[in-house]
Amino acid sequence: MIPTPHINVSEQGIIAETVLMPGDPLRAKFIAETYLENPVQFNTVRNMIGFTGTYMGKKISIMGSGMGMPSIGIYSYELIHFYGVKNIIRLGSCGAIQSNVKIRDIIIGMSASTNSNYASQYDLPGTFAPTASWELMKRAVEIAERKGIEIKVGNILSSDIFYDDNAASWEKWTKMGVLAIEMEAAALYMNAARAGVNALCILTVSDSLLSHEATTADERQTSFTNMMEIALELA
Repeated sequence: MIPTPHINVSEQGIIAETVLMPGDPLRAKFIAETYLENPVQFNTVRNMIGFTGTYMGKKISIMGSGMGMPSIGIYSYELIHFYGVKNIIRLGSCGAIQSNVKIRDIIIGMSASTNSNYASQYDLPGTFAPTASWELMKRAVEIAERKGIEIKVGNILSSDIFYDDNAASWEKWTKMGVLAIEMEAAALYMNAARAGVNALCILTVSDSLLSHEATTADERQTSFTNMMEIALELA
């Protein structure tokens, strides 16, 4: 079934096997126009723009995912099941909830705890632990080390809630060693696991729930270049 309801591409091969997925479609546009050679826009449905081009000779696609697990759940599912995508690398922002995690630090989400009910669709007889693909994570760490970019690797929280009625609920996740909060990785990891493909979430800390520091929308869109460059080389 192509084109799909959300991706207006009617033939295979236009979208690469590896897709970088920032939440913000304007960040996708920035990455494509800044780093890709000969980028071609392949999607405009709902302004969730996507591009395909080459980086150091490799064919790569970049497409926004939107905010939240329902949104990335839809786009990643369609990319995997209808367009043959084998690797999805989420490039996101997050809020730090540990004192040793600072603004602009880069986090690789080894696992993604969640308060979402996304896994209920699988009717599992227990609690599923969404995890990154080992090969992508291993290579991302190696690339960061080679570039001299400091990273943190660990558990993140994919939350369904941005404005929580219990404003201090995040403190319980801090006690469990969770590094930061974002809103998409768990659904991406579950979709990838179910389909037998690869997924990884790389995050840049945009704000801290402890220090109350925060970056601007423009900074989140265009200045998180270390994260972008790790992902591009990984692809």
